[in-house]
Amino acid sequence: MRDALCRDLLDWYDVHARQLPWRVPPAARRAGVRPDPYRVWLSEVMLQQTTVPAVKGYFRRFTETWPTVEALAAAEDGAVMEAWAGLGYYARARNLLKCARAVVAEHGGRFPETAEGLRELPGIGPYTSAAIAAIAYDAPATVVDGNVERVMARLHDVHTPLPAAKGELTALAAALTPEARPGDYAQAVMDLGATICTPRRPACGICPWRTPCAARAAGTAPELPAKAPKAVKPVRLGHAYVARRADGAWLLERRPDKGLLGGMLGWPGSDWSAAPAPAPPLAADWRTVGEARHTFTHFHLRLAVEVAELPEGAVPARGSFVPVADFRPAALPTVMRKVFDIARSALLPD
Repeated sequence: MRDALCRDLLDWYDVHARQLPWRVPPAARRAGVRPDPYRVWLSEVMLQQTTVPAVKGYFRRFTETWPTVEALAAAEDGAVMEAWAGLGYYARARNLLKCARAVVAEHGGRFPETAEGLRELPGIGPYTSAAIAAIAYDAPATVVDGNVERVMARLHDVHTPLPAAKGELTALAAALTPEARPGDYAQAVMDLGATICTPRRPACGICPWRTPCAARAAGTAPELPAKAPKAVKPVRLGHAYVARRADGAWLLERRPDKGLLGGMLGWPGSDWSAAPAPAPPLAADWRTVGEARHTFTHFHLRLAVEVAELPEGAVPARGSFVPVADFRPAALPTVMRKVFDIARSALLPD
């Protein structure tokens, strides 16, 4: 059964594999082209909690700027954080640098070839270590992401809701992982979930696993995988202070390395809580011009956007002024860009 399933899926993948900038196509792989572990690792870190279309541009810019793990390890923290801006989940960018530097300092610039060795690196967990081991080194590691969970739940008609079903679905995926072409197989299952066995309206009629799929036979495929009800996200409030000096410079501060948006440049602000106390970075004629709303993984955020125009001699209690020529809104994290979009109409009238 396993051999037939793997053969059918790999035959499908050989024809229908997605063309991705970090991937070695199956034909090239059969011809002896090996994936670059650096590019595999970088793509997998970027793809965590993010979609393929969103990642493609970031991946291209990163690999053009830092084409090797040695180049990334030598990069300035601020430059990497700015290049990551907008991709979200900024702890990934901090761990990206830590991992690159560990690979260079402790492994001579070579990523370990086993999932166990990879898991010892900063920011690499069970999924990422298995993905790198399988895709880059063709190790028979079991790779399980959301696409794979969905495919397994449908193939075996598993109705246990996620996240409780994770262990069961991982075991089912492991039972299918082949010794031959495990890297292509791992990417094939993910492609199947991304293009055929999709969350809504799965294309069962053209699926290479349509015959053995238990959920298709039972008519339950569209409702799987089952998921436990989501908890209601709380709302947190805060203040964001956007100040422009008379010479055009903007007042920004770098957030602490730990916590949300760690290490990123942003507007000075208050804490984010149910009842935040105002915390302007200096005395000024602050006025509220709107509210920026943003949703993080565990809560909704509503920031009161306050603006002020400052004289050239202004001295803030925190943060520093960035000359107008060096200010790049695109380098700010998404929530901070939302704040700026609201503030700019008040400070930069047409």
